Amino acid sequence: MINLDLTGKIALVTGASGGIGRACALMLSQAGAKVAINYRSSAEDAEQVAAQIREAGGEAALFQADVTQIDQVEAMIQGIQEQLGGTVDILINNAGHLVKRVANDVMTEEHYNQVMDVNMKSTVFVTRAVLAGMKEKKSGRIVNMTSVAAHNGGGAGASIYAASKAAVISYSKGLAKELGPDGITVNCISPGFIGNTAFHATFTPDSARQATINSIPLGREGHPDDVASAVIYFVSDLGSYITGETLEVNGGMFMR
Repeated sequence: MINLDLTGKIALVTGASGGIGRACALMLSQAGAKVAINYRSSAEDAEQVAAQIREAGGEAALFQADVTQIDQVEAMIQGIQEQLGGTVDILINNAGHLVKRVANDVMTEEHYNQVMDVNMKSTVFVTRAVLAGMKEKKSGRIVNMTSVAAHNGGGAGASIYAASKAAVISYSKGLAKELGPDGITVNCISPGFIGNTAFHATFTPDSARQATINSIPLGREGHPDDVASAVIYFVSDLGSYITGETLEVNGGMFMR
């Protein structure tokens, strides 16, 4: 019997105020999890996600934190335990950003640090903050968001973003080996061109958007729910024997 029930589980989604993070938070709640909604600055959008969960009978709590700042991460994890009544069972490291497109000959150290911090550092230290609780339970699910850019180098001015997302994949493989004996799985999801997200609204011109869609074998852009469905696969019983893997959610635009 297929079991997608996450009742009794506490799920933390970083960057959950919109796009893929929002879709993950909503779908995790639909599966029965209590959801900790992390956001950095979009309080109104995050509250709308929480309201939608509560209106459907679910339980959600909001946590403002810049996940590149370790002290804020640790305070958030403590707050989750206090507000949701337990430690994190499911972690979705979704927060990430291109920041802006920058050619390497004008790359600044500040830009490099911004990109690496939001994509890689946040993944490492949010993960570190939840491990004690997962190890105590001998159970946990961690899903890290990477990108098709990790495989193909990304578009113009996105080389550091691509490198940061490739680092997430390698880190996840090492972590999967380390945490397997504790009953904790670690996997990645690599979204391709996902529409209805702030990322492409900001960084992809309409002409490039259509050209990309034309190159996708399934003939359409992805939706945040496509990614959220892959998350449910990994964190439910369906994904209990899978770890260290990267699932491509891209309609066939990149095949390994």
